[in-house]
Amino acid sequence: MGGERLLNIGGIFPIGGSDGWQGGQACQPAAMLAMEDVNSRPDLLPGYKLNLAWNDSLCEPGLGAAVMYDLLYNLPIKLMLLGGCSTVCTTIGEAAKMWNLVVLSYGSSSPALSDRQRFPTFFRTHPSATVHNPTRIRVMQKYNWSRVAILQQAEEVFISTVEDLEVRCKDAKIEIVTRQSFLTDPTDAVRNLKRQDARIVVGLFYVNAARRVLCEIYKHQLFGKSYVWFFIGWYEDNWFENHLEEENLNCTKEQMRLAAEGHMTTEALMWNKDNEKTISGMTAGDFRVRLNQALMERGFENRSTPVGYQEAPLAYDAVWSVALALNKTMERLTDVNKSIEEFDYSNKEIADELYKAMNATQFLGVSGRVAFSNDGDRIAWTQVEQMIDGKYNKLGYFDVQTDNLTWFNREEWIGGKVPQDRTIVKRQLRTVSLGVFISMCTISSVGTVWALLLLLFTFIHRHRRLIQLSHPACNNLSLVGIILCLSSIFLLGLDGQFVSKEQFPIICGLRAWCLSLGFSLAYGAMFSKIWRVHRLTTKTKIENKRVEPWKLYVMVGSFVVVDIIVLSVWQGVDPLQRTLESFPLEVPQNTVEDIKIKPELEHCESKHNTIWLGLLYGYKGLLLIFGLFLAYETRSIKLKQINDSRLVGMSIYNVVVLCLITAPVTLVISTQQDASFAFVSLAIIFCCFLSMALVFVPKIVEVLHHPAERTENTGEGAPSKEEEERYQKLLRENEDMQRLIAEKEEKIRLLKLKLQERAAIRSREQQQQQQQQQQQQQQTAENHVAGSADPPTQQQPRLRQGSVVPQLATVTTPLLTSSVELYYGSGRPAVRIVTPDTSSVVADDSMVPRINFDISESYL
Repeated sequence: MGGERLLNIGGIFPIGGSDGWQGGQACQPAAMLAMEDVNSRPDLLPGYKLNLAWNDSLCEPGLGAAVMYDLLYNLPIKLMLLGGCSTVCTTIGEAAKMWNLVVLSYGSSSPALSDRQRFPTFFRTHPSATVHNPTRIRVMQKYNWSRVAILQQAEEVFISTVEDLEVRCKDAKIEIVTRQSFLTDPTDAVRNLKRQDARIVVGLFYVNAARRVLCEIYKHQLFGKSYVWFFIGWYEDNWFENHLEEENLNCTKEQMRLAAEGHMTTEALMWNKDNEKTISGMTAGDFRVRLNQALMERGFENRSTPVGYQEAPLAYDAVWSVALALNKTMERLTDVNKSIEEFDYSNKEIADELYKAMNATQFLGVSGRVAFSNDGDRIAWTQVEQMIDGKYNKLGYFDVQTDNLTWFNREEWIGGKVPQDRTIVKRQLRTVSLGVFISMCTISSVGTVWALLLLLFTFIHRHRRLIQLSHPACNNLSLVGIILCLSSIFLLGLDGQFVSKEQFPIICGLRAWCLSLGFSLAYGAMFSKIWRVHRLTTKTKIENKRVEPWKLYVMVGSFVVVDIIVLSVWQGVDPLQRTLESFPLEVPQNTVEDIKIKPELEHCESKHNTIWLGLLYGYKGLLLIFGLFLAYETRSIKLKQINDSRLVGMSIYNVVVLCLITAPVTLVISTQQDASFAFVSLAIIFCCFLSMALVFVPKIVEVLHHPAERTENTGEGAPSKEEEERYQKLLRENEDMQRLIAEKEEKIRLLKLKLQERAAIRSREQQQQQQQQQQQQQQTAENHVAGSADPPTQQQPRLRQGSVVPQLATVTTPLLTSSVELYYGSGRPAVRIVTPDTSSVVADDSMVPRINFDISESYL
């Protein structure tokens, strides 16, 4: 060194290791280039040469502390320390004050290092990570992004950066939708980002973790035209393609390139953007050439830039900062007759001079203008870059001090459109299809016209007995109810496409009133008629009280009154309101826009909707069940007084069945507006049309077949008292005749049994006679063979003349005019027929074959 004395400084460089930042790979060669340039300047540190003693920390805090202790406890004394990697600098920066050492970092961005209470002697040429946050906020405001997410590695440098970012976002009214962190595996964190529908994501992690994150981004499809990622800008240019196999990433380079396309970076300006000479006499371009040559000598190829390449100018300028601070300190110490060689770790005076000199250092370096704030942070511009076609393109610069954004308008977006900060959700009201609505309303209109024509028909032919005996007043009430029910179809189809949300509650109320009152009138009229039929057919002989027509009207009116009371209380206490039911988001078809549809469906509901519906359904359900019972009980009754009772019963069957099907089905399909409207409408239409057809079509046919039938007025179709009494008398006579017929049938059954018994006895006697004859013939034959003697004369048993055997058969019935007796008289069988005049006719056996006795059931 030609008699020149050495000024020793210590250096801690993160070169090896697998975690953290290995920026020493490029920063250490840059620092050695700076040492050469400083020592080659005769006007700088005259009589001294700067010497750098360094070691590798692997970016591990413990090892970094060990390296620091090794440097400090081994001579020569170190005037300052150079450090890199935030976790290591946190350890050495906090401990350095114990040795009165100034620490200058070329590669640490942790905002925590700006704490002067904790790190009183710490400076850095690498700007704090918080310098990125104002730039990120400014870019977000430029594109109107007000909803972002944060993904961070669980390291102090990133934790403190996120805390600062959260404060700045809150001030800028930018919502942080989620904040995810991870230690080593980002899989779950990235998955949660997708669940939260994060579109603009700020990622804070070291480069090796960034590769793992990028691989998960590809797997979860969080890239492309709908996403923007903000990464840290101090990664090497091709960081996403390096070390994939070494780090066991199961993503290919092509997949990594695809996932990285379009992401943005923010980083302090680390290379002088102006092509001007710096304090070293070089431009930034000149320094790049020298650095690349030095890296090639160390085994790095041009296409493979080492970690820390972006920060290399900071390490170069850091050495120049140390040299300038030492030079200024030497000048001040010379003024007070002191030397910098007097420094030791207990010399607070020289340490303070070094601190002041470093704090006042300013110069133009290869990284730009170098200056330090009161917190020891580098004052620098930040730059914004975007990866386009696999290469970083500068988009602009941001000056934090002046809040000035210089933008070049070079950004390119996938799909040609700026991504949105969230899924654009368009609310879409689900309404009844116009075709379905028109179809149902058309059929309903036809039914309404038909009902009006039937009312006119009933009025024109009101004096016909056919109409009078069917209770025309009840029929008219039923038709009015049918008209109301059919009109409710129009109201059921009126939704947001026809009425405003302010008018919708009115439609809700009209639906309830119209349908409920229409049901009560239409079904109530049929119920009252079938109830009267049941009353007429179940009266006892003693009951002669007449069922007056006005009672039927009172019954229908009571149903209507109950409806009015329930609906009035409902609307007064808990009125129906418009509520919206939301459905899962849907992706629209045939569109390139990044939007999703949020379907909504209008409902008419009140706060206690279930209670009110249960009250109405329960009350009307009981009417349906009771009406079904009455219709079943009177299914075979046909009354002259109510000539359409059976048809009314069939109508009730129709209404009950359709109501029991419709009520539960509509609850199930209530979310399908077209199906629900069509099903309810068709149920109403079928009920109304079938009821009108069953009750009125036979009357129309009868009138058409007998147009000139004489009309008479019987007082609104009500039967007279005489007719009702005659009807009751006929009922009694019918019961008596049925009882007599039953008695006669029982007698006939007994006679049949007796005839069968007598036929059996006669058959047995004939068999006995045949057996006796066979025995006699056998005995005669034996006697001839024996020839012993003449056979004795066999004397046949004879009856005495005029004797009578017991009577074998006697048939006597009040329905016959003669009785028949079979007996043996005068030794011969005879038959005697006894006539009503007590005379008898006797026929012997010669006459019997000629007499044909045919006693059939018709005579019994």
